[in-house]
Amino acid sequence: MNETKRNKTMKHWFAGALLTVATACTLPAFAQPLKVGYSDWPGWVAWQVAIDKGWFKEAGVDVKFEWFDYSASMEAFAAGKLDAVNMTNGDALVTGSGGGKSVMIVLTDYSNGNDMIIGKPGIKSIKDLKGKKVAVEQGFVEHLLLLNGLKKAGMKESDVILVNAKTNEMPQMLAAADIAAVGVWQPTAGQVMTAVPGAKPIYTSSDEPGLIYDALAVNPTSVKAHRAEWQKVVKVWDRVAKYINDPKTQPDALKIMSARVGLTPEAYLPLLKGTKLLSLSEAKAVYAKGPSFKSIYGSTKIADDFNVANAVYKTPENVGSYIDASFTLAK
Repeated sequence: MNETKRNKTMKHWFAGALLTVATACTLPAFAQPLKVGYSDWPGWVAWQVAIDKGWFKEAGVDVKFEWFDYSASMEAFAAGKLDAVNMTNGDALVTGSGGGKSVMIVLTDYSNGNDMIIGKPGIKSIKDLKGKKVAVEQGFVEHLLLLNGLKKAGMKESDVILVNAKTNEMPQMLAAADIAAVGVWQPTAGQVMTAVPGAKPIYTSSDEPGLIYDALAVNPTSVKAHRAEWQKVVKVWDRVAKYINDPKTQPDALKIMSARVGLTPEAYLPLLKGTKLLSLSEAKAVYAKGPSFKSIYGSTKIADDFNVANAVYKTPENVGSYIDASFTLAK
């Protein structure tokens, strides 16, 4: 993703008449809402449930959610226009390496099938890709997903021919005669399979749970200045996750989420099923330190290694500084 430098500014508004030195006093700033960027991913569209139902107001916290295209949301955060943004753990590192440092205070979900390596008709497994061309956006998470699939199949990156392409170009890429497979995430994955009848996923994020975690990432300065408010936001998330995961209330949640992105509830359900929403109790286990994808620490370290190896940035990031389990553990 594009990296920009963060330049955070805070505005203080004062009321009343001019004060002389003798009567001068410090007037408090009017409270500003916490500004959060969110975009078209089920684990982030989920916030719409809380927005529409007024749960933030019930929790006593003033939050303003602003809708973006994903890349633009990270750029706005890095430029200091947002207090927080929803992004993947790997992209938090990328944004931070360019100056837009953040702390992941709650894990909203992990991709559970929505990220895919899709093969054209006749390609039935990762092993069928040996010696063939595979289109991915190099340095992005689908590239990492492909490498993970190759490793599990006993193969190396050099066993395939990588073709670099933008994610939104993948429907046309798979339709090309010499491309055997593409790496892509939903909803573009569905467009790929529509464009190439018979194309199907041969490896997905459900084959490696935890390879892609999604999180609410907050500016560290805002974390310190508004800790009590962010704690309330985290508690609202727990309410959201439980409401969506509950079969009794999921239909209502689907109506809200699908309306946000212009789909029917029926069309949106498969996208939701490809995302494992995490309640706070479920996220506690993920916050346990470990080297594997089951841990946010292990997953993020693997992403950091991948980013450096692919020259996304040059120097390894301090992975631990991006992770704050205390909000989740304080439930």
